[in-house]
Amino acid sequence: MFKRKIYDELLNWKNKYNGTRALLIEGARRVGKSTIALEFAKSEYDSFIFIDFANVKKEVINIFDDISDLDLFFLRLQAEFNVNLVKRKSLIVFDEIQFFPKARQAIKYLVQDGRYDYLETGSLISIKKNVRDILIPSEELKIEMYPLDYEEFSNAVGLNYQLLKDLYNLKKPIGEEVNRKLIRDFRTYIAIGGMPQAVSAYIEKKSFDQIDEIKKSIIDLYISDLKKIDSSGRLSKIYESIPSQLFSKRNRFSFHYATNSNKNKKDEERTFDLLDSKIANSCYKITDPSISFSQSTDLTQYKFYLSDTGLFVTMLFNSDDRSH
Repeated sequence: MFKRKIYDELLNWKNKYNGTRALLIEGARRVGKSTIALEFAKSEYDSFIFIDFANVKKEVINIFDDISDLDLFFLRLQAEFNVNLVKRKSLIVFDEIQFFPKARQAIKYLVQDGRYDYLETGSLISIKKNVRDILIPSEELKIEMYPLDYEEFSNAVGLNYQLLKDLYNLKKPIGEEVNRKLIRDFRTYIAIGGMPQAVSAYIEKKSFDQIDEIKKSIIDLYISDLKKIDSSGRLSKIYESIPSQLFSKRNRFSFHYATNSNKNKKDEERTFDLLDSKIANSCYKITDPSISFSQSTDLTQYKFYLSDTGLFVTMLFNSDDRSH
């Protein structure tokens, strides 16, 4: 497993709150949420139960039908997973919790009980339809997980990131040869990106074509998710058009370019869904940088960016295979 900065945030949560708050790791699919949650459970607790709600047996789902008797609830859970939970020394992980909102609602009562720690992971977790009918627990904290940044990438592939920092702090010329190597290393990161599957393939010395296929599969997964959220297909078209719109140096995002039709009244809601999915970021125009950004932000003019540079590169160079 790669060394991820978010691990320190998980340790801080465990030590600071001591079971009085659950923690939800939000992030796009395939950024490594499940992997880090499982590694944290194995390394920091005497025992744990890991429930993957994307692939869970009906018998486990049935346990959540009645949580009024928590003694019975925990006994059934331990029996199902053949795990002995230890008070204040065990963790229960609700992985991909967006597929079973009832478990997220139960967090309120489980945390109040205080016996164990609770860690959740979720993709598209903030989309309205996934939480419309449940009470969001106030006992839940949130942190976001992203693809590997350049420091994490450098540590993963064996580059000396600390040397880069030392050279920067020296504030002296480093010579053309050293500079070219540093630029080449950074461009490699731009091309590969920070999705763990792509980085693993690079470490395994797979070809760039093979790495590109991995990234294409992630892009296809994202597009499939977006089509489930918006069956009209406009949301997926908005996402697919981002690289080409950036490459064309447009000064604002164009819905007409993305969808071949004028912006309609639901498109703004679609943009919020896209941002909630964590697979894209927005940047708004600032009319006067000398004052507070919140007071000078023009909400009608913005650009979208992808959350991962590697996916951006793959989408840009394979745009002929898609609508734009």
